[in-house]
Amino acid sequence: MKSMVQVSCKDNVLQLGLEGRIDSSNAPAAEKEIMEFAGSHPHTAVVIDAEGLEYISSAGLRVILRIRKNDPELKIINVSSEVYEILEMTGFTEMMPVEKAYRRLSVEGCEILGQGSNGVVYRYDPDTVVKVYRNADALPEIRRERELARRALILGIPTAIPYDVVRVGDGYGSVFELLNAKSFSKLIAAEPDKLDTYVEQFVDLLKKIHSTEVSPEDMTDMKAVALDWAEFLGEYLPAEQGEKLTALIRAVPECRTMIHGDYHTNNVEVQDGEVLLIDMDTLSFGHPIFELASMYLGFVGFGEMNRESAEKFMKLSYETMCRIWKKSLALYLETEDPGRIAEVEKKAMVVGYARLMRRTIRRMGLGSEEGKTTVEKCRGHLEKLLAEVDSLVF
Repeated sequence: MKSMVQVSCKDNVLQLGLEGRIDSSNAPAAEKEIMEFAGSHPHTAVVIDAEGLEYISSAGLRVILRIRKNDPELKIINVSSEVYEILEMTGFTEMMPVEKAYRRLSVEGCEILGQGSNGVVYRYDPDTVVKVYRNADALPEIRRERELARRALILGIPTAIPYDVVRVGDGYGSVFELLNAKSFSKLIAAEPDKLDTYVEQFVDLLKKIHSTEVSPEDMTDMKAVALDWAEFLGEYLPAEQGEKLTALIRAVPECRTMIHGDYHTNNVEVQDGEVLLIDMDTLSFGHPIFELASMYLGFVGFGEMNRESAEKFMKLSYETMCRIWKKSLALYLETEDPGRIAEVEKKAMVVGYARLMRRTIRRMGLGSEEGKTTVEKCRGHLEKLLAEVDSLVF
C-alpha cells in the first residue's frame, strides 16, 4: 500500500506531508510511520503539510491529536477548503493553527506595471493586479502591507486593499482589484498633451497624504531610517561630510506626517476617474523632505545613473520624468520662483543621494564597475551639496 505520509526533519522541525485519503484503513500505518520517525529524529516543532490531503476521517483526526499530545506546538498548513471544513466542524481550528492552502496563479506573459525592491506588480487581467514578492517567505511582509493599506484607507487615503494571497511559483503574491485602472505613467505616455493635468492630480494626492497624521506605533519612522543611512555612510565619506550629513538629518523636526515612501507615477492609478495610491509596503511617517528625496531619485537620480533602466521602469522618457519632477515640486511648493525650487531640490538631493549611495553599497558592493561608478557619482554630489546645504527643512 502506498504511504499516505511523507516524513522529513529540517532545522529541528518535523515535517509531515499527508496525501490522498486518510481513514480507518490506513490511519494506524500512517501513525506508526510518523511515531517511529519522530522518535529517532529530535525536533522542536511539528508541521503537517496537507497540500496533498483530499480527505481525513475521525481515525485520521485522532492520529493528529496524539501527535499534538507529544508536540503541543503542532500546526497544519496548506489545507484545502474541503479538509478545512472538516477541521473547522470538529474544532481543530480552535485547538491549533490551521492555514488554508493558497490558490496558485501564473503571471507568465502578464504585463509588468511596476517593480521595486520588494516585488513586481503584474496586470493579471482587466480587473486585477498581482504583486509578486521577491522574498520567498513573504507572508509577514504581505500581512504588514495589508495592514498599512487598511490603516491608510481608514485615514482617508484612497488605495486598493489586497483581498487575496496566492502562490506564484515558489513565492507569494497579493491580489488587488483594480478594474481597468491605468497608472499615471501610462496615461502621460498616451496623452503627453495632458501632462500638466495629470501632474496636478498627482500632486493633489501627495498633499492629501502629507496632510494626514498617523500614530507612530502604526508605521516606520522615516527619520530613524535616514539616520541609519547616514551612520552607515560614515565609513565611506570624509569625516566632516559624514558628520554634517548625520547632523542635518538629526536636526529635521519630528512630525507624524504620512509618507508613501515610493511616490512616483507607476504607483498612482486612475480607476473610473478616482485617483488611487498603490504599493503600500513603504508607508511611513516623517518630514516631507524624505518623500521628496525618494521622488527625486525616482524621476531624476536613478535615470542619471542608468537612463535605459529608469525609462524601462517608469515607461516614460527621461526628459518627461525630469519635467514631471520639476512641475511636481513647483506645484507642491506653490511657487514658480526658480531660486526657491532649486533650494528645496538641493535638500531633497542630499537625502536622495545618501539613500542611493548606501543602497548601492549594500546591494552591489564596490566590486562591480556599475556599483563603483554609482557610488562615486553619489559621493561627488554629496561633497558639493553638503558644502551648500545647511538645513533640510523647508
